[in-house]
Amino acid sequence: MEIKPTESELEILQILWKMGKATVRDVHEELAKTKGAGYTTTLKLMQIMDEKGLVERDTTAKTHIYKAAYTQEKAQVSALDRIISTVFEGSTSDLVIQALGHHKASKDEIEAIKKYLEGLEA
Repeated sequence: MEIKPTESELEILQILWKMGKATVRDVHEELAKTKGAGYTTTLKLMQIMDEKGLVERDTTAKTHIYKAAYTQEKAQVSALDRIISTVFEGSTSDLVIQALGHHKASKDEIEAIKKYLEGLEA
């Protein structure tokens, strides 16, 4: 069974994806900019994430260094699968139409989408 991160765990993963490697204090300082979570809460969450295999912890130094073991791509696929199956009742075309109809795509993004679709047809 695949481990799926909780909302709070995803917030920590986003920080680690951006920073690469970080201490609990580094992550906590980033979280504190937008949330009121305490340091011990961040520490406990990151310890749980280590046990689940969502992060890797380097314990060779006095201050433990964490990095994401769960990739951003894996999180995107998991979230998208969940959204397609629940909100869009399995319809990928409805998802794409909603996304393109409600969010302005740049010319580069539209070109990338066209190339991707052409590749699927080939």
